Amino acid sequence: MENREISQAVISRLPRYLRFLGELKDQGIERISSQDLSRLMRVTASQIRQDLNNFGGFGQQGYGYNVDYLYDEIGHILGLDKRHNLIIIGAGNLGQALANYVNFDRRGFHTRGLFDSDPHMQGVVVRNMPVRPMSELEDFIRANAIDIAVLTIPKDAATLVADRLVRSGIKGIWNFAHVDLDVPDNVRVENVPLSDSLMKLSYNLRDLEE
Repeated sequence: MENREISQAVISRLPRYLRFLGELKDQGIERISSQDLSRLMRVTASQIRQDLNNFGGFGQQGYGYNVDYLYDEIGHILGLDKRHNLIIIGAGNLGQALANYVNFDRRGFHTRGLFDSDPHMQGVVVRNMPVRPMSELEDFIRANAIDIAVLTIPKDAATLVADRLVRSGIKGIWNFAHVDLDVPDNVRVENVPLSDSLMKLSYNLRDLEE
């Protein structure tokens, strides 16, 4: 694959391709045309071909796509063939729900620890992991080769915590805190503004009613 910039819109569609291809694999389907895949995913065949051509293209004219091969290649593009160790900071309802979501492990994202600043939460066991105090954060990151941190904490605390994470060598932050984080260029942040998504749904409902 060429070393060139791929749009975030294309990258955001890759997990959806992977999900549908995984379902095809489970059904024992070995190959599929772009037209059949487009009908399944409700996007145009042209869009599928354009997206995949960003990574060299994977189909053969008259044959379509080999499902197993395309699934593996998209997984490789997304980095799912590597193990990622992550921690969750904020052991409230959302943090515990994420820790208990077993599909993360199947995708190579392994939760190694939970942290919380509330003394009443420390020691609570979530999925066989005790919630740890924030004072242990840096040592735990280094001892366990943590590369991703998940933030499910109030926005007032997120910036300071993010600074500690960056100094400890964290390279990826999955941010559920309602604040934009200012991090160095060698650290990647994926923001998950839950309320923004709900407001988008509200708009679409209003549009449907009108």
